[in-house]
Order: sequence, then structure tokens, then C-alpha cells
Amino acid sequence: MSFIRTVLFDIPPSELGVCYAHEHVIIDPGIPTWTNPDFLLDSVETAIEELRAFHGAGGRAVIDSMPCDAGRNAIKLAQVARGTGVHIVAATGLHLPKYYHPGHWGNEYPAHKLLRLFVEDIEEGIDTHDYSGPILERTPYRAGVIKIATGETITAREERALTAAAQAHVATGCPILTHTEQGRLALQQIGHLRREGVDLKHVCLSHTDRNPDVGYHRDILATGVRVEYDSGFRWKQADGNPTLDLCVELIPEFPDQIMLGMDAARRTYWTSYGGSPGLTFLLTQFTEQLKDAGIPDDLLHRVFVTNPAATFAFAEPAAP
Repeated sequence: MSFIRTVLFDIPPSELGVCYAHEHVIIDPGIPTWTNPDFLLDSVETAIEELRAFHGAGGRAVIDSMPCDAGRNAIKLAQVARGTGVHIVAATGLHLPKYYHPGHWGNEYPAHKLLRLFVEDIEEGIDTHDYSGPILERTPYRAGVIKIATGETITAREERALTAAAQAHVATGCPILTHTEQGRLALQQIGHLRREGVDLKHVCLSHTDRNPDVGYHRDILATGVRVEYDSGFRWKQADGNPTLDLCVELIPEFPDQIMLGMDAARRTYWTSYGGSPGLTFLLTQFTEQLKDAGIPDDLLHRVFVTNPAATFAFAEPAAP
């Protein structure tokens, strides 16, 4: 039987509920927050406040997308999950080089070493110290998604990470969540993962709406992969809302492949830190905009409930 691995325990996909497909619940101090203090989301109490508001608006689950040693804290994620009743899926994987110091192990490890780390996060538990070394002390909190990223081009480092993520998926069935830089290189990511034997029904490409060419999106979705749109609150008023436009155009055409999130990795986006629009945005303002544009309730249910449950469920792993 398939399952979704939350940070606290495995659940049947039918229990996931309304889900945001790309969030950042906790970001502890590190290179990302030193370069941009607005990324610092380190307070368990504040995260509980924000996710309680999300729960009150109908939200039941979030996919946390902070991978290895970039501000991830599995112990805090578990505390937030317990304090809110929100299912939180924790990530393993590797982010872009700019979120690590130049001598970081992620820049040097070959694919087979990355594979070992990813699989151990999924099957054994995330390190208390998040691989910041040198002592390794695994928590009981396991990863339920593999996060990988590509930048302006796919570098040798990123190829190793893609390969390791693909091999970890094949070995464990764990779903994959990718970062596309401004929506670019989606087709190249898909090609690499497909060559490695990944089941694209369990792959979610993030941020593709930041490159809002509808033809490009049809090419992406024609492969069978899943996508996550998260810029509905980011566009300047003068630009209209290309994310809304993509949803209206493509959700009826690809009803089983599109999900939403906010990627709200800034204090200035959270009402509990004094920012806006807050994590309730998609379930309030944006949902109303979608309904006003003609998206019916049954398709919204697919976007928020059915599609995340199917995408982030574990696939059948390859036979040993």
C-alpha cells in the first residue's frame, strides 16, 4: 500500500488533505540567512501561529522544501507539526550552491555518496545537526521528499545531485521536488530524471510559472510530470497575474498535474512575522480569484487535495 511520509509518521494518501506543494516552515541560521536575513524563519512559536491560521483556513498539509544543511531542522518541524495538527513532509536533497559555503561537501561528493545520504534521511532519520558535522546523531524524523535544484545551467554538481535523487527515488520510491531557477530548464530536468528511470508521476517541478509561456507549460505537462505554481502573490499589479492566467488555461486541460504553493520563505510574507499576505492567501484570495475566473470546486479539489496526495505518495521501489 502506498503512503506519504510526514516528519512524524507515515499516513495513507487519503489523509493528507488540503496541501501546499512547496513551502518553508523552518529555516535556521546559516548561509541563506546570512546572505538574506529575511529568509530567517527559525521560531517554532511563530511557525505554529502561522500554520494554525493556515489550518483555520482549511489547510492540512505542507511540503517543506528545505534540503540538507541549508537551514533544515527536523526537530523543529516535528514540534510545529505537533503544535498545529498540520502534516509536514520534510525534505532531503541538495539546493543551489549559493546556499552553501564554497568548501561544502555537496560541491564535491560524487553521486553515490549523495545517494547514500538521501536514502539514509528517508529510511533512517535526519541528522540532528543536519550534516554540519562532525558528529552524526539521527533523529526519528524521516524525509518524505527529495529536493534538488538547477540554476542558469545544469552544472556537473547539479547533474550529480539529479542522478543521486533519481537513484534514491528508484531505490525507495520517495517522490522528488525540484527547484527551477525562474522556471527555466524544466525539460532538461525531466529528461535527466526520465533517463534514470524515475516515475514522473511522482516528480513535482517548482516555480515553473515564473516563466509563464503557456506553450512551454504544455510541453512540460505533456511529459506527465507534475508542476507547482507559487507566484500568484508575487506579480506586480502592472503585470497582471500570469500565474492565475496559467491556472485558468491549463488546469482544465491537465487536471491531474497542477498544484499550488507559496514558497513563502521570507518573514515579510508571513503575517505572524508582521508581513503579508500570509500562508492563508491561496485558500482565501487566490481561491476566490480562481472561482471568479471559472475554475469549479471539483478542479480546485484536485489541485489542493487529489494531486498532492498522488504526487507525494511513495512509488513502488525497484526490486533489489
